Amino acid sequence: MSSQPNIAWLADPQVFAVNRLDPVSDHIAWPSAEAASRGTDNPLRQSLSGRWAFSLADNVDARPEGFHARDFDVSGWDAIEVPGYMQLQGFGKNQYVNTQYPWEGREALRPPEVARDNLVGSYIRDFTFTSIPGTGRVVLTFDGVETAFFVWLNGVFVGYGEDSFTPSRFDVTGLIADGENRLAVQVFQRSSASWIEDQDFWRLTGIFRDVWLEKQPALHLEDLFVTTDLSDDFTAAKLKLAMKIAFADPGVRVEVALSDRDGNWVVAPQNFAAAEDMEPVFDVASPDLWSAEAPNLYDLAITLRNADGTTAEFIAERVGFRRFEIVDRVMHLNGRRIVFNGVNRHEFNPVRGRAVTYEDMLFDVRFFKRNNINAVRTSHYPNQSAFYRLCDEYGLYVIDEANLESHGSWQKDNKIEPSWVVPGDRPDWRDCVLDRGRSMLERDKNHASILIWSCGNESFGGRVIYDMSNWLRARDPSRLVHYEGVFHDRRYDGTSDMESRMYARPGDVEAWLKDDPQKPFILCEYTHAMGNSCGGMHLYTDLADKYPHYQGGFIWDYIDQALALGDGKGDRRLGLGGDFDDRPSDYTFCTDGIVTAWREETPKVQEVRALYQPFAISPAREAVTIRNRNLFVSSAALSLGIRLLKDGVAVFSTTMEPEIAAGETATVPFDLPGDLAPGEYAVQASLCLKAKTLWAEAGHEVAFGEHVFQVEGDVAASAPVALKPIRGDLHLGVETPDYSALFSEIFGGMTSLRADGIEFMRRPPRLTFWRAMTDNDRGRNHGFDCAVWQAANLYYKRGPVVVDAEGDEPSVRYRFTLPGLAVEPEVTYRVGRDGRIHVTAGFPGAEGLSNLPIFGLQFTMAPAFDRFRYYGLGPEENYADRCRGARLGIDERSVAGNLTPYSVPQECGNRTGTRFAEVMDENGRGLRFAAEGKPFEFNALPYGTMELETAERPEELPPVTKTVVTIAARQMGVGGDDSWGAPVHDPYNIPSNEPLSLAFSVVPIGLKGNS
Repeated sequence: MSSQPNIAWLADPQVFAVNRLDPVSDHIAWPSAEAASRGTDNPLRQSLSGRWAFSLADNVDARPEGFHARDFDVSGWDAIEVPGYMQLQGFGKNQYVNTQYPWEGREALRPPEVARDNLVGSYIRDFTFTSIPGTGRVVLTFDGVETAFFVWLNGVFVGYGEDSFTPSRFDVTGLIADGENRLAVQVFQRSSASWIEDQDFWRLTGIFRDVWLEKQPALHLEDLFVTTDLSDDFTAAKLKLAMKIAFADPGVRVEVALSDRDGNWVVAPQNFAAAEDMEPVFDVASPDLWSAEAPNLYDLAITLRNADGTTAEFIAERVGFRRFEIVDRVMHLNGRRIVFNGVNRHEFNPVRGRAVTYEDMLFDVRFFKRNNINAVRTSHYPNQSAFYRLCDEYGLYVIDEANLESHGSWQKDNKIEPSWVVPGDRPDWRDCVLDRGRSMLERDKNHASILIWSCGNESFGGRVIYDMSNWLRARDPSRLVHYEGVFHDRRYDGTSDMESRMYARPGDVEAWLKDDPQKPFILCEYTHAMGNSCGGMHLYTDLADKYPHYQGGFIWDYIDQALALGDGKGDRRLGLGGDFDDRPSDYTFCTDGIVTAWREETPKVQEVRALYQPFAISPAREAVTIRNRNLFVSSAALSLGIRLLKDGVAVFSTTMEPEIAAGETATVPFDLPGDLAPGEYAVQASLCLKAKTLWAEAGHEVAFGEHVFQVEGDVAASAPVALKPIRGDLHLGVETPDYSALFSEIFGGMTSLRADGIEFMRRPPRLTFWRAMTDNDRGRNHGFDCAVWQAANLYYKRGPVVVDAEGDEPSVRYRFTLPGLAVEPEVTYRVGRDGRIHVTAGFPGAEGLSNLPIFGLQFTMAPAFDRFRYYGLGPEENYADRCRGARLGIDERSVAGNLTPYSVPQECGNRTGTRFAEVMDENGRGLRFAAEGKPFEFNALPYGTMELETAERPEELPPVTKTVVTIAARQMGVGGDDSWGAPVHDPYNIPSNEPLSLAFSVVPIGLKGNS
């Protein structure tokens, strides 16, 4: 036990914990069962969170010396909130980097050297302590401190800790006194630990989790390890408890009981004489098994009684009976093959950073459940204990990941260069790395939700991580061990019990699955959700039904890591990497979430929810086939709703309650109305909750399916409309009873569409060949590869014009020439006797050119036309490769609300399968665009393509001066295998050598009875 701190410890990887107690389980001790039932104000625990005195030093040499003395004057110091981060409270600079180390280019370092640029935060907390009778020991716990820290109590050195994301516990029994006490902490931004905490996140510093004191009775449960040993037929179990107990007096006893959710005894109270190490075993008949589908938990009650029979301590734990194992190279939970429909989750809040609140955690867990996400990987560090308790209770499978990442030591600019890997095979790093695995396991071992221990993330391979994996297996054979990095270093392939990959393309995954796989396969990170992304995700999820060794994946990631620039209330601006003058920086790469930093759902969730749904629903005209993908639960808690839409409008509905067992498929018949009028119909089937649950209200939709069919028949034709063509030298004008139109030979299109004194054309419609690049487009150098189409979009010119003013339906055909390209698209406007303007656009195709981003027409309207109504796929934005979650219907919203709040403006708001779209003002006046033949893709935004393309942040977008309506024959998919090179998959690209055609009509509505 060291009595004096040594600043040299910061640079020594073999010194990572001084005077720190051994890690133990995260069980909570109460003075009695009654106190535990109340659940608040635990007399055995005293929080030291709150406002602390604080002083910031720019480097180690400038830190205040002697500040830990009892009489040190802190009257001139600042104040800081604990838990919290220095940088987010105005002390130091925010910095975001991904793989590179934060000192890259500032200092030439190699491990374990520590950067000179090393913020030091000095904290003081004065508090009052009152002991309680029978206290045997007082333990001071720091649940999380980034990155290294020294602690003093009442002027006496207590200890030193690293590993930011697991508790550091110190025995302060002989240092604390009744009455006033002073706790002093010095937190260092950098240490040797920084080399193995190179996660893709904001580099923040401080005491960011709770600090608390535990008054441990003389009779105390120090550690608890609960395991459940299930029989091979899963009808019986043995509950095994490994307990370490501290006591001084003879005659003390331990009472153990287990009850079910209704309070019935499963194991009646049993009494034992206390021993330092106890391993009682209890038989449990017919246990209700735990899974994410049915998170059955039992209440374990452990009472420690003094020799006189009084309660010294009461511990309440939730126990889930389950078995997780590999059978025939496939992972099984409770005897059945499991598929992880997962997501990676950083602890994050835009105001508090990784100092998340219980409310944040609760929101996240409920969000996962509502959106059919059944699994979470704690990327890339252990989370707060409360999160695992929520996962136990709500039902989520967890990969618990050790705090280890050294990405910048072996990968530079996406190239593998492992010349100086840490930890690699370096023996001087072995103990600190194994300690991180040990600290994680020992704290979290009693959570049923945790199925897999992970050795960390993106730290290459080597002997050290292999040793960690073996230690994890030896300590806890009931779980599997994960580590993706063996893909880069096959010398220690046994480090991981499963083959784990990141961002492997679907074809590569399938090739591996076909090649006699010797391990189960997961994608620990996939479908990179940066900006407008998650296209082609179904190419992964479809593999689950084809290959038993494919067992799912974890989306990267859940939440955008963007920091609040304002108060988060009236001012919702967000800052990304580089916005804080942080250099080096990886800029916008911190925003890869399916929700925004404010936890707003993005349209990507619509696709995730559908692809992860636990029932495959396939309606037809007279029946719906439902396959229950669940492993353990039937559809009994759900009702089946059938809805029939005609041309987007509901005309019939019915509800049924079929019960389909787990793993079974059933076809449920239903009767639609007999005589259906001609039109397009959609049968929509939904499985919805019958009753409210912990995570959703009654009526919440769990799964959905749709079938579209056509009823043919004659549709009454409207009376012909009188047309008056007016041929000028440079224009063709056409007057109808409801509107007038003007087509210009000079400007190459319809320059006017006027009715009741309202002009609907701000500018002539323009051909569009370019979309505002998405993050994925930028990452794959789409701008470089497809620059000809941006030039074509901006600079094409009018060619020959053919005007037919003499025919029954006047028309104008325009041909256009594209800069440097031997291709001439055409646009034709024809004013029909049906009163509509019929528009066709044709792209003839051209050889030798890159794929076409989009082909269509853009209409510019006044900003008063600020809302739209459409009949197509929705309700959220969707694209050719991200429309499995969309459904047919009529939806309406504002033009401004169609601008998805991606952290960097980009292409957004598209709707595929559009039959008609109406863009209107507040009085319902506007234009109706209707597909002729096949549906088109539709968008309406308050900005043009180049305004979105050039703005780096939403607040850089200009004031709204227009509404831009896009009617497209096709737009390429958004892609999303990764955001740094993966192309859009071939079926969702637009080969430029193939012809494209677009046909639709446009007509004013809302004027003089028009409809």
